[in-house]
Amino acid sequence: MQKINSEATLKAAIVQLERKRAEEEKMLREQFHLACESMKPINLIKSTFKEAVASGKEAMASPDIKDNIVNTSVGLAAGYVSKLLFVNVSRSPLRKLIGIALQFGITKLVAENPEAVKSMGKGLMKIISPKPAMDSLKE
Repeated sequence: MQKINSEATLKAAIVQLERKRAEEEKMLREQFHLACESMKPINLIKSTFKEAVASGKEAMASPDIKDNIVNTSVGLAAGYVSKLLFVNVSRSPLRKLIGIALQFGITKLVAENPEAVKSMGKGLMKIISPKPAMDSLKE
């Protein structure tokens, strides 16, 4: 740091510090903007999938990642359906409270037993969309 002995060197030092402050402010704003962008839900999801794909390529698409994605999807779907069925149907606060408790219980059940839920879902899909009869395939 240099000594300031005259008014001219003081003004030059002030101008230099103002430029430095302006540059640092601009960099700080850019960093803040990038941080805000990275915290948006859609960007968090994108980065999570990018990481999953990158680690999946390394592990040759390991079944653990696929299972985690399927289990998470099943859990989210079960939570959404239970919310539709139990929470949103009533205007009564007591019934809503009971609905929230049911939703929590169903979500916990799905989180603890994803394999059972998947097998029940597969059975339900077989009932809903049965395979075509063999006679119709022969024609």
